[in-house]
Parts: sequence; structure tokens; C-alpha cells
Amino acid sequence: MPPAPAHAANPRRSARGRSPWPHRTHAGARGRLRNAIGVALAAVGCAPAGPIAPASATDALRTRLTVGSGLCSTVSVLRAGARDGTRVIMVHGTPGSATAWADYLLSPPPGIELLALDRPGFGNSGPADAVTRLADQAAAVSALMPPDDRPVVLLGHSLGGAVVARVAADHPERVSALVLLAASLDPALEAIHPMQRLGAWPPIRALLPRAIRNANAELMALRPELQALADLLPRIMAKVVIVHGTDDDLVPVANVPFMQARLRGARCVKVVMLEGRNHFLPWNSEAAVRDAIRVALEPSC
Repeated sequence: MPPAPAHAANPRRSARGRSPWPHRTHAGARGRLRNAIGVALAAVGCAPAGPIAPASATDALRTRLTVGSGLCSTVSVLRAGARDGTRVIMVHGTPGSATAWADYLLSPPPGIELLALDRPGFGNSGPADAVTRLADQAAAVSALMPPDDRPVVLLGHSLGGAVVARVAADHPERVSALVLLAASLDPALEAIHPMQRLGAWPPIRALLPRAIRNANAELMALRPELQALADLLPRIMAKVVIVHGTDDDLVPVANVPFMQARLRGARCVKVVMLEGRNHFLPWNSEAAVRDAIRVALEPSC
């Protein structure tokens, strides 16, 4: 299926605390089924969108590092742009890999250093099994922060949004801005479909590709992880830019008011609603995503 048009026209913006759009939730069992099927399709390369550049185009950007801090695994990273510029770390959802950001890595903003990692359990990163604790996923991202106290901007898509939020809550003094792209943060909106339980049954799980197996494990463990994260969100002091599509059937737009209410410690919260857009914003709304990065990099709110 081809990707949607390049970017949403006239995205609506709102300030913190104002919600001029209708809040949409999962359509019951149908929404949960779409979520399960969407994960499976994405894992086997049948998602309705993806980067224009082939994954191989980023091979020369790849490096590896070992992460301790409880994770004790090797993480694969793609690195591009100005080595002395503000570092922007991009974190994919579930399933996925760093190559999801290929179009951005191959054309980074001037003066900016871009890093994208294969999250633990995906791509070329270890371990082989799923890493379902957000704290452990966050440790891999934290290991990419520069040692020289340069400001860091974190961008997370989907479940990657929860990961970067955990990093910003754990290290509020290190993160200057946070971009939450179709981010899943509200635990009340997480549900498990019977298909997912079937996929977790050992005889079935053993037959699944690693990406599907680990994505399913992450999603089944996500609700309690988000419940714990909710108590930490007020610690975040960074500027926050929230970007969400109004037609997102995988991570409903009702996540947005939840984030607005919980991010009360943030320096400021800016919301960009993309009319008619679905969950696959990195690829069907690249212009809007790049604009969100630009806003995140601005020193003022």
C-alpha cells in the first residue's frame, strides 16, 4: 500500500489545557483488533507507510555500543549530521528499527546531530527476547546522551514516545525538549486483544518472527508500565511538542489530553493536531515532523 500524501495541510495547534478537537478512543474490540493486526502487518513489512530510502542506504551510519545499567546488551545505532551540534535522538515504536528514520538521517537539519537506535529486542540490537520494562528501554536511550552536557532533544514515535518520556522523567536536567509523535502514554487506553494472548502461547510464540514476538510481549506488558510512568510524568521539565493524527486507530487521539494534564512540570507544551492523519506520521507527515523538531530546537517556548 502506498504512503499517504507528504504532509497534512493546515494542522491545528492548541495551547496547553485547551482541547478544540473531539477526543477519539478505541472502537471497542474493533480498535483492539486493528491494533493487533497493525502490529503484525508492520512487523512483516506490510505497514501502509515507510521511509522512501531503502534500509541499506543507512549502512554506513551504523555503530554499536554496549549498555550496562541493568540492560547489559549491545545496541545498534545510526548516526548522522554535525557531530558538535545539538543531539536529537529518535526512538521507534513497536515493532520497528532505526531504519524507520532513514529519510531524516540521510537529510538531517543543518547543524544538528541525529541518532536513531534499534531499541533493545529489535533490529540489530540485543537481547534476543523482548525487553518490556520502560526503565530498561530508557537506559539504552540514556546511554546515547552526549558526555559533554550538550542539550539533548528526544523524539519518540508510538511506544517510543513512552520510552523517551521515561528518559526525560529520569533525567529532567539533561533533556531540553521532547517530541511525542503519536505517542502512547495513557494506560486507560491500552487493551489486550485475544489474538495477542494466542500469540503469547508458547507453541505459537516459538513460530513467530522475533519482531512480532517481542512487539506482542511489549504491548501485553505496556499498561502497568504506563501506569507507573504516569506518576513520573510531572518530573519532566523540558519543552514538549505533541504531534498526533486525528484518525489514529492504533494510538487514539485521546492520549493527547492525558499528556497535557500530566505534563504539568514541563517548560511548555505545544500540541499539533494533523487532520485526517493516521498513526504512521514519520512517513506520511514528514514535513510536520521536521517542523516539530525545528520547534523543539528553538530556545524559547
